Amino acid sequence: MPAIPDGVKESGARRAGRAVPPRPDAAGFAVFYEANFDAVLGFVTRRTACPQTAADLTADIFLAALQAARQYDPARGTPAAWLYGIARNVLASHYRGNALEQHAVARLNGHRLLDEEDITALEARIDAERAARELAERHSGLSQPLREILDLVAVDGLTPREAAQTLGLNRATVRSRLHRARRLLRAQHPAPTEHTTTHRPHTRCTDNSPGRRLTSEEIYEP
Repeated sequence: MPAIPDGVKESGARRAGRAVPPRPDAAGFAVFYEANFDAVLGFVTRRTACPQTAADLTADIFLAALQAARQYDPARGTPAAWLYGIARNVLASHYRGNALEQHAVARLNGHRLLDEEDITALEARIDAERAARELAERHSGLSQPLREILDLVAVDGLTPREAAQTLGLNRATVRSRLHRARRLLRAQHPAPTEHTTTHRPHTRCTDNSPGRRLTSEEIYEP
């Protein structure tokens, strides 16, 4: 599989393909890879500004997904939620992993080879995700349990249901943590004065719409 598939921008066909479960055979996993590459690259480039690290992490995530493909259980969540869970684990392992082991692997394997076109494409994607990285930085003062929920919903665009599946939590816990995170962020980043605030009605995320994606107003405003 190429380091950077043609057409990094996610198409409608790819979005539909994200519902396809992972398969351990080469042909089946290739379909899963193509359908989900943009989502995984977005997840990574919203968390690193280094093209080489982005390429390495994206490849590592799909390698881990391939190795775990037989363990996918549709009863526990969607393919996208399953893949985001793997992506979180790979990213966490990368940043907290054993330094000696990482150095040994780097000496043996070196960085994945990227040509100039790959690097250019990655740099463009990293630049496009700059606002998302700044948004994630806004969450940095929150505790990890609150930050990981808010990042998945506000930064990565998962629904509360998908975030719950990704983290292995029940939806009530996700709703509670989202509420606490919003309350703390409002305290840390007060809203503009009423002279510059546009008043409009707000729609809450309710129990009967757990699969709906939240708007930025619903996530951040009272």
